[in-house]
Amino acid sequence: MSKFDTYFLMTTEDAIEYAKLKVPQMEWDAESMECKEIGDGNLNYVFKVTDGRGHSVIIKQAGGVARISEDMKLDTDRNRIESEILVLQGKLAPGYVPEIYFYDTVMSACGMQDLSDHEIMRTAMLEHKIFPKFADQISTFMAQVLMGTTDVVMDHQEKKDLQRKFINPELCDISEALVYTEPYNDEMHRNNVFAPIADFVKEKLYNDEELHCEVAKLKMDFMTRAQSLIHGDLHTGSIFINEDSTMVFDPEFCFYGPMGYDIGNVIANMIFAWANGDVYGKTEFCTWVEEVITDVVNLTMEKMRAYYEEHVTDTMCKNEAYKNYYMDTILSDTSAVTGLELIRRIVGMANVKDITSIEDKEKRARAEKICITAAIDFIKNRDTKKCGRCFLNTLKDAIAAIDA
Repeated sequence: MSKFDTYFLMTTEDAIEYAKLKVPQMEWDAESMECKEIGDGNLNYVFKVTDGRGHSVIIKQAGGVARISEDMKLDTDRNRIESEILVLQGKLAPGYVPEIYFYDTVMSACGMQDLSDHEIMRTAMLEHKIFPKFADQISTFMAQVLMGTTDVVMDHQEKKDLQRKFINPELCDISEALVYTEPYNDEMHRNNVFAPIADFVKEKLYNDEELHCEVAKLKMDFMTRAQSLIHGDLHTGSIFINEDSTMVFDPEFCFYGPMGYDIGNVIANMIFAWANGDVYGKTEFCTWVEEVITDVVNLTMEKMRAYYEEHVTDTMCKNEAYKNYYMDTILSDTSAVTGLELIRRIVGMANVKDITSIEDKEKRARAEKICITAAIDFIKNRDTKKCGRCFLNTLKDAIAAIDA
């Protein structure tokens, strides 16, 4: 009988023993094995196990409470969801997710490929690094995974089976609160509002009933529209990157929802990267980010349209006018979620280092006001954003408004 036959939260020493047991194909050198806990997220524990022969594995374990707050109790089954999602995504978009070696429903843990030759994209963005292949690669990943799991192309019964398998109520509840509710009313009194913009936030977010109505519509869409198997948290902290490769990981928020949710998250987090680069005068970096914002929107829609045309199976959906309508809804959702993500990361419970690391208070306040101003436009005028240039112009208009 193994001690791993009953769930407990592992230490680094436990993770070494666990790696020997669960990943024997590595042929570990037991004497030289080491482990570090490298998790920097809010929900999980991540162990990197290595040995002197160059073997390595990442072991990710789900805790029963969030690291960000002990008040957030979580179902550890999310590790099973994440593991199975990565396997599925690997089939739909080969080469864009890490390989899964195993997942263990008892310990709520999985073992996956070590991507030490990559770096976390948010870290790279804070160093203002440029990755010319990113827009093409992330748009391919999103087009193939998102379109590949819709009713438009899948057998409807198989799609419903996936939807049932990956229902994710607890983590959806977190998104419903932190993305669609609390940034607009602070009802749980846990928003993190930068003091110099407190009055701005009250006026623009807390007191805008028109905005609240639009966000309520979007919240109900998020809760009820099972369009595609979305990642659910596709920001630059969930992407490993190097000059040649983009690898998406951490899909534990995955469920069936509006596919624009993923695309909008990518765009919003590129805007955060732009805001940081702008503060520090990184002109070349900011120019590249602006190109990425435009290209991610245009390339994703172009590839989705091509995927639709090649793989559509539903006879009613082969109608050209319906295809155009369908693509327009994705763009509208993408715009809305860009705004939602911008707002929740500025004033909500979980901020982003791109913004919080800005040391000059006046420059940080300006960056936050730009993000909020653009976000409101992205939400209220979401049906007018028809191309990548429209997204970039929204950012430019916000800059002009704040600097006026």
